[in-house]
Amino acid sequence: MGKVTKEQVYDAIRTVIDPEVGFNLVDMGLIYDAIIDDENNVKVVMTLSTRGCPLHQMLTQWVKDAVERIPEVKSCEVEVVWDPPWNISMASENVKKALGAGGNDENSEKGWNNIF
Repeated sequence: MGKVTKEQVYDAIRTVIDPEVGFNLVDMGLIYDAIIDDENNVKVVMTLSTRGCPLHQMLTQWVKDAVERIPEVKSCEVEVVWDPPWNISMASENVKKALGAGGNDENSEKGWNNIF
């Protein structure tokens, strides 16, 4: 059994799409870390775009399911944290661009940096 890598875990999580915005959770910047022990037990540390996210349970279950599809993974735990709080600046450039939230002054004036 090979050692699971963070890259494998992040690639698996990229298959999880936030249905509210249509982007994967990695590109959204919602995944803060993936900790893998010597026995390939994985702990994913993530956040959500808002504390009141109605998809909280579903998203965390989808992340767990995606990671556990990696054949070498023994188990996966998902921890949701609120510090640091998520904001659009944590998203990939592609997501920011698609949402028109590139962080420039024009978008800031429109309030796009606070859309979530």
